[in-house]
Amino acid sequence: MSSNPKTEKTVKESENTGQGLKLDKKTVLFITGLILGIMIFVGILTQIVPRGEYQTDESGAIIASVTDPVTGEQISTYSPIDYKMPFWKTFVAPIEVFTTGEAVTGIAIILFIVLIGGTFLVLDKSGVLSYIMGVIVKKYSDKKYKLLPVMILAFMALSSVVGILEESITVTPLCVAIALALGWDSLVGISISLISIAFGFTAASFNPFNVGIVQSMAGIPLFSGILYRLVIFAGVYAILTGFVVRYAKKIEKNPQKSIVYENDLVLREKYLSSVSNDVTSDPRLGRATRTFVGCIAGVLVCAAVSFIVQRIEAVPEVIRDNIDNLPMVSMAILFTVGGLSAGYIAGIRGRKLLSGFVDGAKAIAPIAPLIIFVMAITFILKQGKIIDTLLYFVYSKIADFGPSAALLFIFLFIIVLSFFIGSGTAKAFLIMPIVLPLADMINVTRQSVVIAFCFADGFCNILYPTSGVMIIAIGLVGVSYGKYLRFTWKLFLAEFLFAALILLCAVALGYGA
Repeated sequence: MSSNPKTEKTVKESENTGQGLKLDKKTVLFITGLILGIMIFVGILTQIVPRGEYQTDESGAIIASVTDPVTGEQISTYSPIDYKMPFWKTFVAPIEVFTTGEAVTGIAIILFIVLIGGTFLVLDKSGVLSYIMGVIVKKYSDKKYKLLPVMILAFMALSSVVGILEESITVTPLCVAIALALGWDSLVGISISLISIAFGFTAASFNPFNVGIVQSMAGIPLFSGILYRLVIFAGVYAILTGFVVRYAKKIEKNPQKSIVYENDLVLREKYLSSVSNDVTSDPRLGRATRTFVGCIAGVLVCAAVSFIVQRIEAVPEVIRDNIDNLPMVSMAILFTVGGLSAGYIAGIRGRKLLSGFVDGAKAIAPIAPLIIFVMAITFILKQGKIIDTLLYFVYSKIADFGPSAALLFIFLFIIVLSFFIGSGTAKAFLIMPIVLPLADMINVTRQSVVIAFCFADGFCNILYPTSGVMIIAIGLVGVSYGKYLRFTWKLFLAEFLFAALILLCAVALGYGA
């Protein structure tokens, strides 16, 4: 088979200029220091906050209260304990956390991130990323403000229905490249991908990781109350799209108004020069790109299969309980296979393909300690026996509130708890056994509690520095946490106010009664 000189030239140029994913060192160092500080602060809390614990059932769920056999009154199962975790254990928590069941999840996330790093460098060196940029710019350069709302809607819908979140790490660099090639900045790319996915998680419709779990724990029909949640989705989408489109137009008019203008100069030059080389005429790159896109389509199929299987009661429970990991596992495998296959088809083969993948993996590997330190924070809270004390405090305070105030208090408490415990599933199993019976006592519907949980868990996934997903995603595109907050704080405020309004309306309407 004769070679294509133009393709060989493109691949050669790509091999020389491909950079893959580059971590912003200042962001990584700053966040590492901040998380270490939080870890030590949590360790101090275990020494000064009274320790205590609730009784639990066989599954480990909290039993908030039991009925007194004599008086018939409800008695709290919470009781103080004398145990105090030695403070020195705070500093060995990043090691001890690997003795727990959470170690598997942490290792899986680290492996996932390393695979992404290696794959992106191969895609970059092979010219596939440049090809994707060229196609998009050619097709949408004159109608990009039609493309922008569609991309936001697509990512929000995927997250709202299927529950993707960690997968946003893979699409954030690609969306940033698209945004830069279309004349915007990195923050628009982050909004299209990371923020849209997290806000879709907030406006959950059929998301099995918050709606599904909490409704199951609440004993209400699975995915019931959907009409109100669709109204919420429409409201969140309108707020986010309006914010992003308005910002994108401002930056297109004057790029120097972007707070990441300096950060984007190198990336902008890279992607614009790639587009100007007209790589879209190379047939080999076209085949490579179609191969990669086909693998990504396979991930969506796996996500759909996971969602459907979890809804079929005839499927054995052991399968339904474990298939929720299918989207993330398939993303790691198919993204890597697709990227390596695309690189091979584009002309990077043998040792060059392997070395490119290894170099990309090494470049992103320094992010691994951040994941470990974030895991250690939750570990310290559990070992220090103060989580149940915080829950008992909320339980005792909220009983005196009216329905509206109580629901808002639950919302705020989950927001605070999310700073220390990122996993929505972990938060649900911690607080729902206490909050749900209390909601019944104070005339707050369980459907309203589901909404409060989804709102609080959703946007907090990308708000705090303890959010591994957010820190990794912005670090990959060279955006510091400080600049990220400067860009998003108004959006988060709007989201918070909208959530409060929705919750108050839920109480007024008797949502789910």
